[in-house]
Amino acid sequence: MKTTLSFSTPAELETECLVAITLDHAEPDQTGKDHGDSSTKENPQLKLAAGDTAVQSVAADLLTSGEMTGKPFEINLLHKPAGLKTKRLLLIGGGAAKKFTSYELRRIAGAAVRTLKSRGIRSFAFITPPSVPAEAAVRAIVEGAFVGNFDPDYYRSDRKDQKIDALTILASGNTDRAALEKAANEAQIVGESQNFARDLVNEPSNRMTPTILAERAQKMCQEVGLKCEIYGADKIKEMKMGAFWSVAQGSDEPPALIVMKYEPSGAPEKPVLGLVGKGITFDTGGISIKPADGMEKMKYDMAGGATMIGAMRAIALLKPKVKVIGIVCATENMPSGKAQKPGDVQIAMSGKSIEIINTDAEGRLVLADGLFYARQLGCTHLVDAATLTGAVVVALGYANAGIFANDDAMYERFHKANDEAGEKMWRLPLDDEYKENIKSGIADMVNSGGRWGGAINAAMFLKEFAEDTPWIHLDIAGTAWMEDQKPWIAKGPSGIALRSLVEFVKSFAS
Repeated sequence: MKTTLSFSTPAELETECLVAITLDHAEPDQTGKDHGDSSTKENPQLKLAAGDTAVQSVAADLLTSGEMTGKPFEINLLHKPAGLKTKRLLLIGGGAAKKFTSYELRRIAGAAVRTLKSRGIRSFAFITPPSVPAEAAVRAIVEGAFVGNFDPDYYRSDRKDQKIDALTILASGNTDRAALEKAANEAQIVGESQNFARDLVNEPSNRMTPTILAERAQKMCQEVGLKCEIYGADKIKEMKMGAFWSVAQGSDEPPALIVMKYEPSGAPEKPVLGLVGKGITFDTGGISIKPADGMEKMKYDMAGGATMIGAMRAIALLKPKVKVIGIVCATENMPSGKAQKPGDVQIAMSGKSIEIINTDAEGRLVLADGLFYARQLGCTHLVDAATLTGAVVVALGYANAGIFANDDAMYERFHKANDEAGEKMWRLPLDDEYKENIKSGIADMVNSGGRWGGAINAAMFLKEFAEDTPWIHLDIAGTAWMEDQKPWIAKGPSGIALRSLVEFVKSFAS
């Protein structure tokens, strides 16, 4: 999708469709609710978030007609609007004006794309709302539009090629044009990289084996100028990655250790940021096999790894002055005569011994060696991302990813990046009491601490391999896959955490 920044007067722009946001300026009623909170208020005070009086005039009658509720994502499409050069005017509800931020704007942009492309429209222009700072608005619109433009139905023989080819962002003329151009270009890189990661996750496991994932990562690295090394089973065993290999040994598909390095000239020797991703290209659960119902979704168990590959792509193109190493431990988790069994004891790369309680707790095993290896390569700060536990979905549902940290300063930095990226995450505890849950009678630890506090137990396990290195763990099991179609995003892979990771890395270069 080609993105263009324009400072034209909206009414004078010739386009297939002009998009503007309607906001409800009603004050809360006596119950404390407002219309954006889905109250039943009968008289929303709707106003157009656009400074152009001609556009406001066209929308005025509809806004005061009482036909619109002001709820988020409410759609009204006007054809041949009088006095405007656009062929259509699309009004999208943004909810309560006092709560409207770049987070809502990003989703509205996605909804605009999905609404228009379903009607066969290939290009449109979006009016930036004055209430959101100009640079933040441009970033949100571009990122949201790219997210909305992705559809997962690659293999349908009757697939309709519905996509938006061109987006024009209409900004006010009194803003810094160079800054807005930079924001739009950077947002396009991030949006494309997020969709690149989603593309990897979307592929079925017979078309996204560890070998193919490594090949896709290597090709990407060649295209954007990253160093890339791919190691197979022999090297994994030679490096004594016993935790990683214990998962890989059950599959006929060979594993791949993917190492991507971004080392820009002029960057300081430290920090070195390590991005470690779980790359289980299909998870049967191993000998502790999963139920058949829903197992087809387990192709997404490499979403953490895909996110790190996509993040490395964005980092290479954005060129922040900080060293970054991306590591993805890719394998299948399969039951076979070679597979590890409950009760086995494995020795991780760090030398720590692990009693296997449940072979379906495999993600933390590959990450254990990935985190330790990142430290061996000189990483001073670590972030891992993984579809790690069903327990995090029980705790947080599908709205928030779980975030864990062993260092408060590291967490605060990531939390700030997370807010800027507009992704929802919630910090969960790592109190020492939980360490009791992963103690083993015959080894240093068990790989599964039981049902209660399962997401925390998994994080405590990983903490043993991060040790004193500042570390963030992202459990994205509930957010890496959209269970339902939303107005702003298709059902399927979400690309969660990529934008936050990019903002986090950029924060070290500022």
